Amino acid sequence: MFDISGKSALVMGATGSFGGAAATALAQMGCDITIADINPDKIEAKAEELRETGAKVATAVGLPDSEAAAASIVDTAAAAYGALDIMFVATGMNDVGYIEEQSYERWRNVMSANLDGYWLACQAAGRQFAKQPAERGRSKVVVVSSTRGRHGLPTGYTGYCASKAGLDGMVRALSCEWGGKNANINAIGPTVFRSPLSEWMFSDENPGKATREAMLERVPVGRLSDTDDLMGGLIYLLSPASDYVTGHTLYIDGGYTAE
Repeated sequence: MFDISGKSALVMGATGSFGGAAATALAQMGCDITIADINPDKIEAKAEELRETGAKVATAVGLPDSEAAAASIVDTAAAAYGALDIMFVATGMNDVGYIEEQSYERWRNVMSANLDGYWLACQAAGRQFAKQPAERGRSKVVVVSSTRGRHGLPTGYTGYCASKAGLDGMVRALSCEWGGKNANINAIGPTVFRSPLSEWMFSDENPGKATREAMLERVPVGRLSDTDDLMGGLIYLLSPASDYVTGHTLYIDGGYTAE
């Protein structure tokens, strides 16, 4: 049920913390990988790392920041292995700032990266899935949401929370569109895991320290997470084991959303 060996898998944002860990996990599971991100040197370094393990790896430089860019990345993956079975999108950003101090341009940058880009990636993938025979099995898409799509945070997260709530809504709507088209889409909603995006929360200075301590009071398992905690849920959502699961945001959060 969890066998995804031989599947053509695309990881967007593959040099980030979550995306990089996902690319490694999918390679270990026997997928044929295409990795994409904006920095060509980092992409090539990640590709070499994966190839050293025996994985098949294709590369694409770019982010899904336009229809043309998203289509190019998906086309690269499909051309490399003849189809696209799996797509994981782990792009995005945050820009922390109280609303009174934050410009509309900064808000739009967050919304564009965390919502528009995911929509564009899914549009390109959906067009590719429509070309593929049903015999390949159900196509799978997983996107990175956040507990912040469900819960607010009192430290300048208006853009981030709104973008992730919008992403969750997109996942639900798209699951309805794709349900009869042999494709599933789900999201993973982590709480804080260590990455460049969340590094400020590991600081011993405020607002990082205060935010971290407040969060830990609400995490029943008593710690923040790392990317290893996220891989089991990801593999489940990308495998045949989840063929009847779509439109869902799986919170991998140490119990944070249970309170």
